[in-house]
Amino acid sequence: MNVYGYARVSSSDQNLGRQIKELSNFGIPEKKIFCEKKSGKDFERKEYLRLMKKLRSGDLLVIKSIDRLGRNYESIISEWSNITHKIGANIVVLDMPLLDTREKAGTLVGKFIADIVLQVLSFVAENERANIRARQAEGIALAKQSGTRFGRPKKAFTAEFIQVAEDYIHKRISLPEALDLLNMKQSTFFYHFGSYNCFKDENIG
Repeated sequence: MNVYGYARVSSSDQNLGRQIKELSNFGIPEKKIFCEKKSGKDFERKEYLRLMKKLRSGDLLVIKSIDRLGRNYESIISEWSNITHKIGANIVVLDMPLLDTREKAGTLVGKFIADIVLQVLSFVAENERANIRARQAEGIALAKQSGTRFGRPKKAFTAEFIQVAEDYIHKRISLPEALDLLNMKQSTFFYHFGSYNCFKDENIG
């Protein structure tokens, strides 16, 4: 059995160090840890595809958190099924011990529980996306009613950016989550974030 690790961040100015350290602490040699700085919007990633070519039945794939695999839960479920059922490998998610498909005591309990947990996570994620869309619609409607403008002709902000910026301001999401949602580099996000705050102050103040 081979044990592989996979570490991913969304942009070139983010650091892979913490993920690599935790995978190494699990006992995975550096040569078997596949790393890349690439958006998680799909699975067309160079290092991930290299890893999939090496993964065999009985092998183990270790990731720090489920969002390192991807950011779309429908795609994650499909890929999870491909790895655990079609390829026949196991997956361990370090941040969530229940997401551990390794067979326990000669049964399929590990795979069964992990599949259920993943389905629950998918449901929660879809609800959160629906809540974000609802907050976007409510925020835009309120802004229009009050006459608020969210930008100048040459500097307009999308509803998605506005909502993510507001969620980040109010600490509902972290910086890595904001970067993942917008598929932006940190420097690009803060450039637009600063402009958004200025225009927001001008228009509301």
